[in-house]
Amino acid sequence: MEHGYDLLAPKFDHTPFRTPDSILRATTDALAELGPFERGLDVCCGTGAGLGVLRALCRRSTGVDFSTGMLAQARAAYPDATWVRADARAMPFAEGFDLAVTFGAMGHFLPAERPALFDGVYRALRPGGLFAFPVGAMPPPTSVAYWGTLGFDLAMRVRNAVWRPPFVMYYRTNQRPAVLADLTMAGFSASTVALPDGGITYQLVLARKPVTPSRSS
Repeated sequence: MEHGYDLLAPKFDHTPFRTPDSILRATTDALAELGPFERGLDVCCGTGAGLGVLRALCRRSTGVDFSTGMLAQARAAYPDATWVRADARAMPFAEGFDLAVTFGAMGHFLPAERPALFDGVYRALRPGGLFAFPVGAMPPPTSVAYWGTLGFDLAMRVRNAVWRPPFVMYYRTNQRPAVLADLTMAGFSASTVALPDGGITYQLVLARKPVTPSRSS
């Protein structure tokens, strides 16, 4: 995955895999009502699309990703931000951020990997800090999107069964109930709200770290 994203980095912003600007704007608008935020963290920042959200909400921003190619593109677009190369499942932060976001990255984590990811974000946030990210609703079985995402995931599973190294990217492994349950297990108080212009397609996950943590960080 790391090498693949290094190669894709110069073209990534022109692919359909980049989070649409409409979702980024809707997330910014929703989070603006929950601030203020001093320091923001973009988890799995890629080429930095989420930094535009953090720039509008925070005084200082940091992006973390494991791809040097992606970080190079992000650094060129947002030279005033701080950039850290690290695996999101083992981030080197401790209570340094008021807000953490991630966009388009959840499909790269298998369900068994989510606890490590969420634990790392929990540690990175100050007490009372917020972790936010959009999630798509499962389309109805009668829709083209339903069969499109099913077909994509099945194709990826076949690909990963016969080709090494595997490339983890699935649309249907991070459904809202399971994600909220894992966030709760990590110590967050988690809920979702509809994005202002996301209609019924997207919800914004809001996971708050308690001011008095209920677990050891």
